[in-house]
Amino acid sequence: MLAERIKKWPERWRQEGLEQGLEQGTRRMLARLIVKKYGAIPTWAQTRLDQAGLEQLETWADAILEAETLEALVSEAPRH
Repeated sequence: MLAERIKKWPERWRQEGLEQGLEQGTRRMLARLIVKKYGAIPTWAQTRLDQAGLEQLETWADAILEAETLEALVSEAPRH
């Protein structure tokens, strides 16, 4: 049993690494879009970006096209 679980560790680590990379890449791209649209990212907004999960980041990435202000963008609750 233990040997079977150990065999699955590398695949699990690989998947976790891919998910983490996707989240970091999404966060980085969203930050670039925010700077282009609204200017420098204030500390409070950077903190929100840093703490957001992938689902929230994707929600903000979708909403950036319509949000008129940074405050309006990052104050939106996640849409499901």
